[in-house]
Amino acid sequence: MNGAMQAVESVNGKVNGFVWGVPMLVLLVGTGILMTCLTKVFQLSHIGHWLKNTIGGIFSDKKVTEHTGKEDKQITQFQSLCTALAATIGTGNIAGVSAAIVSGGPGAIFWMWIVAFFGMMTNFSENVLGIYYRRRNERNEWCGGAMYYLKDGLGSKKGCKQIGSVLAVLFSVFCILASFGIGNMSQINSIATNMNTAFSVPTLVTGIVLMVLAGLVIVGGLKRIASVTETLVPFMAIAYVIGALVVFIAHIDQTGAVFSAIFKGAFGLKAAAGGLVGSGVKLAVQWGMKRGVFSNEAGLGSSVMVHSSSNVREPVVQGMWGIFEVFADTIIVCTLTAFAVLSSGLVDLDTGAVISSNESTALVAEAFSTVFGQLGYSFIAIAILLFAFSTVLGWSQYGTRAFEYLFGRKLVVIYQIIFVCFIVVGATMELSLAWDLSDTFNGLMAIPNLIGVLSLSGLVMKITDNYVRRKLRGENIKPMLSALENIQEQHEKEVTQKEAVKG
Repeated sequence: MNGAMQAVESVNGKVNGFVWGVPMLVLLVGTGILMTCLTKVFQLSHIGHWLKNTIGGIFSDKKVTEHTGKEDKQITQFQSLCTALAATIGTGNIAGVSAAIVSGGPGAIFWMWIVAFFGMMTNFSENVLGIYYRRRNERNEWCGGAMYYLKDGLGSKKGCKQIGSVLAVLFSVFCILASFGIGNMSQINSIATNMNTAFSVPTLVTGIVLMVLAGLVIVGGLKRIASVTETLVPFMAIAYVIGALVVFIAHIDQTGAVFSAIFKGAFGLKAAAGGLVGSGVKLAVQWGMKRGVFSNEAGLGSSVMVHSSSNVREPVVQGMWGIFEVFADTIIVCTLTAFAVLSSGLVDLDTGAVISSNESTALVAEAFSTVFGQLGYSFIAIAILLFAFSTVLGWSQYGTRAFEYLFGRKLVVIYQIIFVCFIVVGATMELSLAWDLSDTFNGLMAIPNLIGVLSLSGLVMKITDNYVRRKLRGENIKPMLSALENIQEQHEKEVTQKEAVKG
């Protein structure tokens, strides 16, 4: 059981072999810090407002969950969140957190929180730009993402037209390639491995079944994907959260020791046990930041492609859903995984040493087994099935949007068919090389995206300030909703002026 479950350690990224080093982490976190400062710490100063208008709105505002008609290709705000969470809440929330604790010690969790705090505003900024620069395609669907704010946003700056277009193409290419790796084959392989280990289901059978199921959903388009994730994501997240809470509550007497281990490990305030790998502050920072970044994907420019299809008009409103996405993925799900492991007695909280011989998903499964017995292993296997399959659905939409940007809407079905067929490939092949390549392309997505966010950071600040002044301070000023509306308005003004001159 343990050996097979350890095979999924590579899911959501091989951190040791990953092409991103300290400079990329500095760029990612630095962007979040900058956007936090420019928006006046929006994620904290307006925490009540964004909670009320995201998770709170589900229960109080019909607009958040109200479905559009069949002829309308928009999706609800809640559906956009669920589709984005489907791609971000994956096996990295299980295997990734465990890997961070094993290699970075309990202190890595603190730095994961720090990355998430600033990553909230990176994701916020991506969504604000996504809504502001989105446009309709020939099927009347909203299309948005890094490729659009690179081409139309960065490209509108003096002397940047060509570089904006080139970066938009590069982002799309990297996104398509990453969708087959981190968004498909690697996820499916983890499912097949676990189903074979836990329930003796042949990997080929798992691949064929998942291919059929995914095909029925993916080829149906965004609205069908959104409908499935709207049901699947809340169910899987709530079930996993409840399971993790039960484990933690069963060891509630360890709460003080868990928090103490996390904060002491984060700043090196305790001695290491005999050269323990995860004892140093450097490793705690490195592993915590890496797992935080790759868990919530803030800065990669991925989830904005789904958020931009929402029926919302206000860029800041969808930006707030981006804040909640990171909050739910890292602050809630990853934290509960960490607490379940740290409170279960499998880690020496005085030294940070992992007592168990298990790693990755097997360590989390063992933590659950301390409360649920053998059922704990089955529970984690099923969790991986739901988490990984939902990731496939979410990433299929990312790849679809990138493919559509490069080749047009009519050829999208070609990408979708190939994507679905690769599910069987992923279930039956060794993925060491595929993971190295997909991690590389996944990481490369961040470079053009962050260039776009940084170059348009001033615009994000203005849009956010405009929203705060209108919605929170009650000022009567013109809203900043869409770049296309502003262009159209400017065009109408120019026409009016020309006609006036002629008259």
